[in-house]
Amino acid sequence: MSDSRNAPCTLEVALGSRSYPIHIGPGLLGDPRWLAPHLAGRQVMVVTNETVAPLYLSRLRQGLAADLEVRELVLPDGEATKTLASVERIWDALLAAGFNRRCTLIALGGGVIGDMVGFAAACYQRGVAFVQVPTTLLAQVDSSVGGKTGVNHPRGKNMIGAFWQPRVVLVDTDTLVTLPPRELSAGLAEVIKYGLIRDADFLAWLETEMDALRGLDPAALTRAIERSCTLKSQIVAEDETEQGVRALLNLGHTFGHAIEAHQGYGNWLHGEAVGTGMLMAAELSCRLGWLSDEEVARTRAIIEAAALPLAAPAEMSVEDFLAIMRLDKKNLDSRLRLILLRTLGEACIHDATPPETLAALLEAFPRR
Repeated sequence: MSDSRNAPCTLEVALGSRSYPIHIGPGLLGDPRWLAPHLAGRQVMVVTNETVAPLYLSRLRQGLAADLEVRELVLPDGEATKTLASVERIWDALLAAGFNRRCTLIALGGGVIGDMVGFAAACYQRGVAFVQVPTTLLAQVDSSVGGKTGVNHPRGKNMIGAFWQPRVVLVDTDTLVTLPPRELSAGLAEVIKYGLIRDADFLAWLETEMDALRGLDPAALTRAIERSCTLKSQIVAEDETEQGVRALLNLGHTFGHAIEAHQGYGNWLHGEAVGTGMLMAAELSCRLGWLSDEEVARTRAIIEAAALPLAAPAEMSVEDFLAIMRLDKKNLDSRLRLILLRTLGEACIHDATPPETLAALLEAFPRR
């Protein structure tokens, strides 16, 4: 079942023998051309959640050949389910079905499903193939690309996981028509991030096109996804396991992860927390003498235009933030490493923020 509206755009994540394509376009689900070349064998396990399954599971099945042994696992939805217990359900299903090392797992859903399925694939029989079919904007532009997989721990987000690359990322832009507005805004936070850290021209384009993006304009969304995936692919190819430049992709995440962990996973969407975290990083960058007041105002304006929160939770104290931020994965030798902005379009890794400057930022930042 092909779609003649537009030929898909194909990008590559260049990782030598583990390189893989990202196909972006409408109508890709249900077309066997995009999945079949990337299946390791005849055994296929599709893992999705209770929200996505009624919308897209049958369409995905249409793209799988009749002679495959296909099983399905539908998990509960939400960030609160991103746990080892959920991953164990995937392993249980694989073992019950007698799946071997040539099986392929397909992650159909948002970032939570993609992260869990990737981690399950990384561990099952010491590593089996998996495919990313992201259905949210956040997953399409960020979490499905690059091979970061894992689950949350009550004391920190994504603290348990592995680097495990997919065989292919299949981005069907038609899936965004069913995305709730709040989830769309959460995805736009990650899109804005790419402009802030590496592409000032893209950031300027986003400022002019935010209404079109929020209105689900197909051309605007496709361009935003393509540019975001291109930038992430370049960074992942430079630094697959986050020894250096890949850490820049975490702009706003140290602050944002603290909000998520404190509030309970799922109460704030990941992108909402990242949006607030990026504004905190911009304001801290200004306090360090890097960003101007005008650049902070631009950052605040585009985050607001994406309908993302501009204030931290009212009940979070300075010490609440610091206690969780001290557990961040980027920290080295007990030094807090933050991703900050030298200017709009240029991020840096900084591990020498004076404690009093950070505390002053956290104290002064708005709460709601």
